[in-house]
Amino acid sequence: MKKSVPVSNDFCPQTLFLYGTYKDDGTPNFGLFCWFSYYWDGECGVMACIGGEKLTKDRIRATKVFSANLVTEDLLPLADYFGNKEGYKGDKLHPSVQVENGHVLDVPVLAKSPWVFELEVNRSIELDDGEVLLCKIRNVLADELLSDDAESVLERQREGHAACIASIEQRIKTIRPVHTACAVYFSWDGNVIGPWGEPMKKLEGY
Repeated sequence: MKKSVPVSNDFCPQTLFLYGTYKDDGTPNFGLFCWFSYYWDGECGVMACIGGEKLTKDRIRATKVFSANLVTEDLLPLADYFGNKEGYKGDKLHPSVQVENGHVLDVPVLAKSPWVFELEVNRSIELDDGEVLLCKIRNVLADELLSDDAESVLERQREGHAACIASIEQRIKTIRPVHTACAVYFSWDGNVIGPWGEPMKKLEGY
């Protein structure tokens, strides 16, 4: 049996990404977001929605480029910190952040994120209190663990579909991406990690 309930996405866990932009003075800026998905228009693209006014959105509007850095359990304290510190209120760059530059676009990239999209905004749809960004994926940066050369791909295809699934499962278990729902962080396999605002307390000097 089903019944109507108030509108929410409480039971639709979403993957977390840290969006990276450069401020006017060249300082890296990162914001935590989860309204992130994909679309097809002759090639795979990224669809990102940002609600309200935020420094990250201001910088994306100004430069039309940003990075989307996958949040893992190892990165969660830092991601939670970025998600709870308002960008408009001074410099929120934590001293523990290790930043590199994108390989194709001029965007800051988190060195510890195992999977990073370098994104260029192709179209923007302004809403009453938000904005949907349709982005071209200009590059994907992946840790060596997640990278495949042609030989390994062909080998897994010869071994069959089960081998491909096992390989993907092992990699996800290793990087442990984080999801969120109901203002709570969850591990890749559905275990509670903690509420929003809790993991950042593990950062040194918090």
